[in-house]
Amino acid sequence: MEKIKSFCVDHTKLRPGVYLSRVDGKDGCEVSTFDIRLTIPNREPPVDMPALHTIEHLGATYLRSSSIGDKVVYFGPMGCRTGCYMLLFGRYGAEEAARIVEDMCSFILGFDGEIPGASEAECGNWREHNLRESKFYISRFLRALQTERNLEYPE
Repeated sequence: MEKIKSFCVDHTKLRPGVYLSRVDGKDGCEVSTFDIRLTIPNREPPVDMPALHTIEHLGATYLRSSSIGDKVVYFGPMGCRTGCYMLLFGRYGAEEAARIVEDMCSFILGFDGEIPGASEAECGNWREHNLRESKFYISRFLRALQTERNLEYPE
C-alpha cells in the first residue's frame, strides 16, 4: 500500500505555518488542501482538545461567513492535534491561504461571546470548549506565521 503524501512529510522539521498539502481535481473541479500547523509536532504538546474544538467552531464559522465562504469545503482539526486542515474549492497558493488564515486568526482573537454551534442540539461534545485557551494557541501561531512565514514543507 502506498503512503499518503502527508505521511511523507518529515514531521521532525515542521514548524508552525500554512502549507499547501495537495491539489486534487476531478471532473473539472479542483480542491486545495492546506495543512495549518499550529504547533511543532513531537516537540511541543499538542493543542488541548477544548481549545482545538473552539478553534474548529470559530474558524469554520468565520471562513463560511467570509468573502470566500462559497469556496470552503472543510475546516477542522488534525487527529494528531497539532493543527487543522482547510480545504478550498479552486487552486490557491500558500501565500493566499496564509492571508485568509491570518484574517481567521484575527477573528478568533477578537471573538467574545457564546461559541457558535456550541449547544447540545448543535454539537456532539458541546461542553468541551475553551475560548481563552484557543486564543492562547492562535496568538502563538499567528506570531510564528508572521515572523517565520513557513509556507513550504521543509526538505
